Amino acid sequence: MNTFRPARPFALVTGGRRGIGRAACVALATRGFDIVAADLTREGAEETERLVQEAGGTFFFRQLDIADLKGHENFVAEVWRDTGGLACLVNNAGVGALKRGDLLDVSPESWDRALGVNARGSFFLTQAVARRMVDTRSEGKPRSIIFISSANAVLASPDRGEYCISKAAVSMAAKVFALRLAPHDIAVHEIRPGVIRTDLTAPVAENYTRRIAEGLSPIQRWGEPEDIGRAIALLAAGDMPFSTGDALHIDGGLHIGKL
Repeated sequence: MNTFRPARPFALVTGGRRGIGRAACVALATRGFDIVAADLTREGAEETERLVQEAGGTFFFRQLDIADLKGHENFVAEVWRDTGGLACLVNNAGVGALKRGDLLDVSPESWDRALGVNARGSFFLTQAVARRMVDTRSEGKPRSIIFISSANAVLASPDRGEYCISKAAVSMAAKVFALRLAPHDIAVHEIRPGVIRTDLTAPVAENYTRRIAEGLSPIQRWGEPEDIGRAIALLAAGDMPFSTGDALHIDGGLHIGKL
């Protein structure tokens, strides 16, 4: 029996052990990618690995603190060595505000954490990956970098101002990298999730359930991690080949202005 398996492209998903990251890993595996998931800890990664393998993919876990810039170059070098190169980077790792509350009470610690992980960490990891991508031939296959921002990149929430500002920065990072990498046939996309059922929204789930029922978004349901995962896989697979630097709203219509 012929057991030859064509080489599958690799995708790196930060924050890949649970939530949106897990959904991204599984959706990408379904679309033909093998997966490198990076996260602070391995807790929960076993379930992600099982689901990726069921979807036909190979799964590797690598520990990474995205806020620790000193580790980026070695991390990317090791990933390149182990995989032969990446076709996709999904910048999913992110944190919320340390505490929701009055904008006038935001602490420097919460500000530094939100900006350090969401914006600074993602920017410099992308820089390290992009340098390698630029020096690697694409062989005509789609390559992409995908930033997961938030509806809060454009919708202001004063009770978590530092988070909103960090996600607005992520949105601009997607645009500037799109311009820089387009000549190398590397597409850069931004996905803006709305209210998604994850650990990040669990503490305020009751409030959002009520607001959704009252019409917060035109599609009156919670978003699920799988909604975001499918969008990530669509972009990574090259199904929108004449698009770069765009923001894809996966938010049930939350972003639509209403009068």
